[in-house]
Parts: sequence; structure tokens; C-alpha cells
Amino acid sequence: MKLSIVVPVYNEEKTIVSILDLVEDVLKGLKSITSYEIVLIDDCSSDNSKAVLEKLIETRQHYRLLSHDINSGKGAAIRTAIKQTTGDIVLIQDADMEYDPKDYSTLLEPLINGKADVVYGSRFKGEVTRVLYFWHYMGNRFLTFLSNMFTNLNLTDMETCYKVFRGDIIRNMILTSNRFGIEPEMTAKLSKLKEIRIYEVPISYFGRTYDEGKKINWKDGVSALVSIVKFNLFTSYKDSYPSDFKLRD
Repeated sequence: MKLSIVVPVYNEEKTIVSILDLVEDVLKGLKSITSYEIVLIDDCSSDNSKAVLEKLIETRQHYRLLSHDINSGKGAAIRTAIKQTTGDIVLIQDADMEYDPKDYSTLLEPLINGKADVVYGSRFKGEVTRVLYFWHYMGNRFLTFLSNMFTNLNLTDMETCYKVFRGDIIRNMILTSNRFGIEPEMTAKLSKLKEIRIYEVPISYFGRTYDEGKKINWKDGVSALVSIVKFNLFTSYKDSYPSDFKLRD
């Protein structure tokens, strides 16, 4: 089974090599993964991230580096990278150190065993979480609650980075968001697949402070709120998937 790991990068020169080293160490122990690819997308970083990645991929054959000429946002970076994946399973990995690749085995198990089509890693089900911002926590819980109302799903963490998909599902999903609205958009469009099997598993989380490089802010929360309404109420199945796409044959 082939795994594709999508890594959007924006101004992460301090952490990108460390997180990729951790990913490599974890992949060595995943016996069910017979091959893998890591698709990196530099979203026009203003630091040395792209130069660091260009040097790195010279010695790592499973890596591919894509880039944007204009900073377009995390959602746009994910959309660009997903189109280039070829794996049976596609996993999204942030370039910072907030999410721990050691959780891969937990995230992948329901997919590998054929029980799930999509797996979300929940920061609110895990045992190890760095204590940070109360209002971020409340904002995430509110957005998840609102999303669940529209989708009729019972997720605990809709905004999580760790989302893992059957490759054919995410490559056929018609995505349009450029920034953090990509999270509610994906969730809304997954819910339009009536027979979809979504699992949620616990993950650890080591959130950053703004001084350490955290980028999301209250404006992104407002954007997510708008996205939840837009993609649930004003987006149809035909706007979400090609007409010939079938979840199951």
C-alpha cells in the first residue's frame, strides 16, 4: 500500500527538516506501507524554507518539491499538492512541530484494515496536549459544533491538521478554499458522500505560541465560520465531486 504525505510549507525553515526526519523515522516502522512519497509545497516563503527544501530533496528520492510564485494560503498549497499525489492513502502533515508523526500508526490503522474511508486525528481525544490559549480552544470547539450541526457528523475536532483520506476520494474532491477554510470545506464535502466511513482517533498536540510562529488568528476563525455555512448550505454534490465519481463500485 502506497502512502502520500502532503506537507504545505510557509516560513518553516527552523522546523521543516526536523519534522521530515521524524516522518522518515516513523515510516521505517510501518510495515503495512510498502512505498511512500512526500509531496512538499512551498507557498512562496519569505524565509529560507525553499532553499532548505531544495537542498534536502537532492538526497531523498521519495520527495517532490512544488512551489507557488505568490503566497496563496494553506488551502491553496494543499490543493496544489493533492493533485500531484499517487498514493492509495493521502495524509496531510503540517511543517511545524505541533503534530507528531508518531501518531501515524493510529491514524492509518482504520484505513489499512478497510474499516474507514477517512480518518481525523482529534486533539481533544488525546492524552498529551500542550496547555495554551483558552479562546483558541473554545473557537475550535464552537466551529466543530457548528460544522456538526450542518453535516450531522459527531466530530470532536473538525479543524485538525491530521486528516487521512483514501486517495481516490481526496483527489476527486473539488476544493476551492485558499486559506484555513479548507478544513470545513473538506468536512462539508465528505458529508455529501452518504456512505462515507469517517473515523476519529486520538492524537497528541504540541501547539505553538505566536512568538514561536503560530499563524492562525481570529480572522481565520471568522473565515471558517463563513466557510461552514457556504459549503454546507450553498454547495451541492455536483460542486463537490465529478459526476462519474463513485465512493464504491
